[in-house]
Amino acid sequence: MGAYILRRLLLIIPTLIGIMAINFAVIQFAPGGPVERVIAQVTGTDVSATARISGGGSDFAGTGTGGGGAGDDITSKYRGAQGLDPDFIKDLEKQFGFDKPPLERFLGMLGNYATFNFGDSYFRDISVLQLIKEKMPVSISLGLWMTLISYMISIPLGIRKAVSDGSRFDVWTSAVVIVGYAIPGFLFAVLLIVLFAGGSFFDWFPLRGLVSDNFADLSWWEKVLDYFWHMVLPLIALSLSAFATTTLLTKNSFLDEIRKQYVVTARAKGLTERQVLYGHVFRNAMLIVIAGFPGAFIGAFFGGSLLIETIFSLDGLGLLSFESVINRDYAVVFATLYIFSLMGLIIGLVSDVTYMLIDPRIDFESREV
Repeated sequence: MGAYILRRLLLIIPTLIGIMAINFAVIQFAPGGPVERVIAQVTGTDVSATARISGGGSDFAGTGTGGGGAGDDITSKYRGAQGLDPDFIKDLEKQFGFDKPPLERFLGMLGNYATFNFGDSYFRDISVLQLIKEKMPVSISLGLWMTLISYMISIPLGIRKAVSDGSRFDVWTSAVVIVGYAIPGFLFAVLLIVLFAGGSFFDWFPLRGLVSDNFADLSWWEKVLDYFWHMVLPLIALSLSAFATTTLLTKNSFLDEIRKQYVVTARAKGLTERQVLYGHVFRNAMLIVIAGFPGAFIGAFFGGSLLIETIFSLDGLGLLSFESVINRDYAVVFATLYIFSLMGLIIGLVSDVTYMLIDPRIDFESREV
């Protein structure tokens, strides 16, 4: 196992470089950018919030226009820059690092990221790492609780459906599961708000934030209640599709194992149905479900909460990544991409190791990576 883990860890390096290189190349050809955004702020053509340069904490509004001749080349590179001072454009390029060739910028970025030095946000007076740390609790809360809740409900339900395959219980629960899977999470979130968050019917749950404004003044048990009070609706909306997927996966895994010869042999020896189910079938059937837990968590943690965070005004990593792309805050964009990709690759390795720990018969060392 040690040799396999070492090979996989070494493979992470070129894979991560490839991911970053592809996205870096795409960004070079994408229209707009941080320089263009500041230019739009200066010229009054950007309707978004005022952009501020993180280095000095002051904006560039009010810089003079002028220049010409050789300066026409640099101003012509950016849409809407005609008439602005070329030195101002050069200062912008230097501030964002665009005064260097793309290859030099990419290699410098990789060198900094290797030591987790992500620099500062372009348009916020804060380091990228600190910004990510501030958003992390929301994403961890959503990802962890959603995964745990979906597993705690889906596994017992999937086992019951497998045991009673074809029964009335199996049929109507399958219908509920399929309907739940078909409903988009964000649409269900809007429905929950309308019904239970002061939309048109009941005002039982808060509409925004992870905790209340007076959270610091509450006792410890009131803080716990307040936290879960805010998490109820987002978790229900997030767990809907994950609940359906894990339930059907559990049922199919158990059905596949129940029909195998060793189960028939165990029953012939006089074992009770419960002994057969939980003493023999459970470990083999749950292999794919339990081993998929790390991947399910990382998926919920990074990718599944953007719309939910937006709808419920939860300021997490999903919303941060989306806003960074919209605002062309490339420092945050590439930092979050790097962290997400690295975590995804590590979680993939963790999933494989989990397989081997659950079932020692699996040997990845005898396979080529």
